[in-house]
Amino acid sequence: MRGLTLSELSTLVLHGPNLNLLGLREPNIYGSLTLDSINSLLEAEGAKLNIKVSFMQSNHEGALVDAIHESLGKHQGILINAGAYTHTSLALRDAISAVKLPTVEVHLSNIYCRESFRHHSYISPVVIGQISGFGAHSYLLGLQALAHYLRKEKNQIE
Repeated sequence: MRGLTLSELSTLVLHGPNLNLLGLREPNIYGSLTLDSINSLLEAEGAKLNIKVSFMQSNHEGALVDAIHESLGKHQGILINAGAYTHTSLALRDAISAVKLPTVEVHLSNIYCRESFRHHSYISPVVIGQISGFGAHSYLLGLQALAHYLRKEKNQIE
């Protein structure tokens, strides 16, 4: 990150499977905001934090892995809601580990208050932190935490 100004910081926000159905899918669990609404909130928060935010959603594991790989050299951090892949995907875990970009895992619901199969995250051991249970605000908290981490890391390098 040497030589980057804060205004040049860029974060990739990855949304996993079924998140394209937000607003329709089980609003009692995931809330009533659409994915576009969440992205708009993140874009506004990114402007406040002076960080460019790019978005990608896919229902396909390989497309998410490709996006993580392609983030090298483009982004300084990743914010990810891997959806159900959180609990099943070694490929996403390995991709995050391989690129070595600071990554924050977020979830709309508290995955530890749900079915037992949701209590395990393959991703959590390779991310800098996890935020869950705050609805759309989980994303904003995740972006704030990632921005704080990137600034701290940048100051340690300089």
